[in-house]
Amino acid sequence: MPHGLDKILISYKQPDFKEKFTRIRAAVFEATHINYGTEEDSQLDDILEGVIRRGDAAVAEFTERFDGVKLTPEQFRLSEKELEKAHKEIDKKLLSSIHRAIENVKRYQKEIYIGHNKKCSGGTEIKYTPIKRVGICVPGASAPLPSTVIMTAVPAQVAGVKEIVIVSPPRYKGSIHPATLAVCHELILDKDYKNCHIEVYRIGGAQAVMALAQGTETIKPNVDKIVGPGNRWVQMAKKKVLGLVGIDSIAGPSEVLIIANDKANPAWVAADMLSQAEHAPGSAVVFTDSQKLANKVLAELKKQVNQLNLAEETIKCLEDFCGIVVFDNMKDAIGHAKLFAAEHLQIQCGEESKKIAGEIDNAGAIFIGEYSPVSVGDYWAGPSHTLPTGTTARFSSALSSNDFIKSTSIIEYDKEMLAQSADDIIRLAEAEGLDAHAKSVKIRQQD
Repeated sequence: MPHGLDKILISYKQPDFKEKFTRIRAAVFEATHINYGTEEDSQLDDILEGVIRRGDAAVAEFTERFDGVKLTPEQFRLSEKELEKAHKEIDKKLLSSIHRAIENVKRYQKEIYIGHNKKCSGGTEIKYTPIKRVGICVPGASAPLPSTVIMTAVPAQVAGVKEIVIVSPPRYKGSIHPATLAVCHELILDKDYKNCHIEVYRIGGAQAVMALAQGTETIKPNVDKIVGPGNRWVQMAKKKVLGLVGIDSIAGPSEVLIIANDKANPAWVAADMLSQAEHAPGSAVVFTDSQKLANKVLAELKKQVNQLNLAEETIKCLEDFCGIVVFDNMKDAIGHAKLFAAEHLQIQCGEESKKIAGEIDNAGAIFIGEYSPVSVGDYWAGPSHTLPTGTTARFSSALSSNDFIKSTSIIEYDKEMLAQSADDIIRLAEAEGLDAHAKSVKIRQQD
């Protein structure tokens, strides 16, 4: 029986419930964020400033220090031959699944795409333009994540992005995992987007974020936007370069919140918790109004975790970042779920699941019912699995094709339209004390 797991189950009946619940919520937040003014924040600044000052040399130094791989700048970028080799050698059944997943994502991203120019009323219209060059962060720490390439690059391709730069740490024999490279090549081969240029670099971490944003001697400066998940160093580096480039959201270590009642299957709930905790770090929290279910889920966790390949790491993750919380009633559970603003929200409450989902307005993605595990969204359904974490779903959304376009407002007035509006425009300008603004309209009326 894993030591320490009993403490992750807390109940509203405990006198220190509020304190324990606050600690769980803080742990979820801290898994994603580095606080300003701390020693870690200073270290992050040193990495970013090092890349600004020393370019390739700093990227090589930090790659050796943090990833244990010594690379020359000429070795940063993977050649097309290396991508093609990985694609050729990948298991054909796996490649077939990858291809179908790409098609699912492509279909969904096309369906939700809003980037079509539109004429509006009053002499206005809106024009959408794809972002030209995008950087994508693909994690490669505890496990290779080729699915992240699909979930970030395909939406960009659907939006019409012409240049995609993928970075991932060299954690597989000094390079990027072949499955990830194979997906990259599969996207290059896609005939629908043959004009989309894809580059792949075996660098990761905060140094890769700054290399994308600033450019180096070997990495073309600079991308216009950086997207993708990663650890808190990657996400906080993205936050630091915001303004120099755009970013998607704070998409840190994976997290799930599961709302479950006594109709839920405890073995399935435990399995869903473990699917996030095995990311190590990854957060998995259950909200329930049933003490009986909570006890059964805990028992299943203890049983199932020992069957995992990464059992030791997952147990530590459960102890540090996870919890099973018993509330007095479901209304309280739902209320706290709204405040939690989880990346993944699963609702396993039988026939009540869809109704409860309708009450939640803060979540990156909602998975309704017992047959909708997060894995369906991670790999297959179509929405991107790059989602806001650390409570940022309060103001951020899932990555989509619409994140890779920018809009331009267009205003076209003729003489008559300006004449009809002139007095109001002049009056508003003069109220703000901006005489020249008013005169730019008056001069046209005088002529």
